[in-house]
Amino acid sequence: MSAQGQRHRSRLARAVRAVAVTGTSAALLAAPLLGAAGASAAPSSGGTTRTITGAGYPNNLDGWIRASLEVMRKHGIPGTYNGIHRNIMRESSGNPRAINLWDSNAAKGTPSKGLLQVIEPTFRAYHVPGTSYDIYDPVANITAACNYAAKRYGSIDNVNGPY
Repeated sequence: MSAQGQRHRSRLARAVRAVAVTGTSAALLAAPLLGAAGASAAPSSGGTTRTITGAGYPNNLDGWIRASLEVMRKHGIPGTYNGIHRNIMRESSGNPRAINLWDSNAAKGTPSKGLLQVIEPTFRAYHVPGTSYDIYDPVANITAACNYAAKRYGSIDNVNGPY
């Protein structure tokens, strides 16, 4: 890696640690109070989140959930808007760039990421065709997490705590 790349990587690592330590996200602040698996904000490249939301869905939490439900229906994955929304609010407070840098997964080098705090191996194993391979893509993250929850718990609707 070039010296410039290493400097950038070092600055990025410091920024991520600073966010995790200072607790600037609502999820991080709520985690000790609620016992939730909250997450801090990952560094953002600015701009909007790129996602495959499909025609007619806005690029916001409501649109991401509705687009995911459409993909889920096509693939026979159970789940409801309310079940998905409840879990997203607990896991990331609706931040698609959330990352958990302090739990047992993070300690092993595999932090939970995105709206539903999925780790990379689970995301890859339960990825749903037709969605992005980017774990931070809101629709891909929701859909993969719901696919995992369906296989493990019968539906995301049956998940009432960190999973």
